[in-house]
Amino acid sequence: MRNRSGRGADRFALFVHTLADIAAVFLGLWILLYLLDANQSNVFVGFVHGMADWLSGWAQDIFTMDTEGLRVFFNNALPAVIYLVVGHGVAAWIRRL
Repeated sequence: MRNRSGRGADRFALFVHTLADIAAVFLGLWILLYLLDANQSNVFVGFVHGMADWLSGWAQDIFTMDTEGLRVFFNNALPAVIYLVVGHGVAAWIRRL
C-alpha cells in the first residue's frame, strides 16, 4: 500500500538514504586512502580523514589490533556498515508510512 503523504515522504526517505550512503562513502574512501598510503598532507586526504574521524568518532578504538591498517579498517568499516543498515532501514520504514 502506498503512503498517503506521497512525494514528501518519498523525498525525505531518499534524503535519509542518501545521507547514509554519503557517510559510508567517506568512511570507505578514508579506509582506501589510508591503506594505499595516501599523502596525509594533501588537502583532499585531510578533508576525507577529518570527515571520517567525525563520522566514526563514536566507534574509535573499539578494535585495538597491533596492525595499524587492520585497526583503521575495522574502526571505520563498522560505522560505515551501521550507517548503511540503519539509514536504509529508516528510509524503507519512512516509505511504508
